[in-house]
Amino acid sequence: MDDAAQLEAIRTDSHDGYRVITINRPDKMNAMNKATCLALIAAIDEAEADEACRALMITGTGRAFCAGADLSGRVNGERPSGDAGNSIEATWNPIARRLFNLRMPSVAVVNGVAAGAGSSIALGCDIVLAGRSAYFLQAFSKIGLIPDCGGTFLLPRLAGEGRARALAMLAERVPAEQALAWGMIWAVHDDDKLAEEGHKMAARLAAMPGHALVLIRKSLRASAHNDFDTQLDLERDYQGEASRTPDHKEGVAAFLEKRAPKFTGKQA
Repeated sequence: MDDAAQLEAIRTDSHDGYRVITINRPDKMNAMNKATCLALIAAIDEAEADEACRALMITGTGRAFCAGADLSGRVNGERPSGDAGNSIEATWNPIARRLFNLRMPSVAVVNGVAAGAGSSIALGCDIVLAGRSAYFLQAFSKIGLIPDCGGTFLLPRLAGEGRARALAMLAERVPAEQALAWGMIWAVHDDDKLAEEGHKMAARLAAMPGHALVLIRKSLRASAHNDFDTQLDLERDYQGEASRTPDHKEGVAAFLEKRAPKFTGKQA
């Protein structure tokens, strides 16, 4: 893939306070090859480096959010046959780590199929909105592989261990409404309203105290392995950190003055 095609495969649009990253390979159901993965990594890094960007929205073009890895590249010799670990370390793992540690809140707007690593990218975002026709699929077992891009971490935490095992082993679709009922995602919208709702959510997150939202994410995540006293200590430390931010001072001032707060998302 040449540089122009690579850039076109991942499209970035800037809005007031947030960026939209769109996986743009509709002819491939937005399946991603190595070049597309690297372009997505670069787009996330650029959003992180942009001080004006306070929230990130990820979506896809056409009928899919992302169908996972583009297997057609394997036939063309895109990566050597055999150990897939090296390919994962260069592509999917960096994407998963960036979403996991993102300095701002993120929202996935799942406009169609989210399969394989595409499902993990969606579920790796802080908030997931899905179109009514969308579905999630862990298809790895069909080709003798295991979920990657954080899938084995995310699935049991979102769907429960029993469901995660069945989803990963049986490779069955989870329609958007079922994913909502299981607590895997936040909301389902009619397909023709999904993009609008995604922009509303991204704008809402961008207007909130971003560092506090990141601390909320980290606190909730840590509770899965902390005992109660350790979690109380963590809450104390993160609350102290949050209380020293300009957004906390602004929030209190706005409350006392009975006006809408104007948050900046800055840590100090």
